[in-house]
Amino acid sequence: MKKILTAFILVMATTISGHAYTVMSSREMGRDDAKNQNVVVKCTTDLGKLSNQTCSLRRYIKCTGTGVNKTCTGWQGWRDLRNPEKQYSDWKTAASACCRALGLR
Repeated sequence: MKKILTAFILVMATTISGHAYTVMSSREMGRDDAKNQNVVVKCTTDLGKLSNQTCSLRRYIKCTGTGVNKTCTGWQGWRDLRNPEKQYSDWKTAASACCRALGLR
């Protein structure tokens, strides 16, 4: 239920904010020493139709230790997997930049 609610909120936030991409999936993977969050969006054309091109976005967190001694470095910036050297502060900015790089919205 929590995953469905999260997906719904992501889709609504995307729709309300006026961005033209659609969230296809969002998930968090890993545990203990490292985690990553992944978001896949499908871009739209200038005519507002859904494109078949997608953007995959990811961010990481690295942790050391266990139990009460566990410390994490904090989430790194979001990265477009096609262009991983550039980091973005949030996934929406990364999605917009990726879709624009593809010539889409």
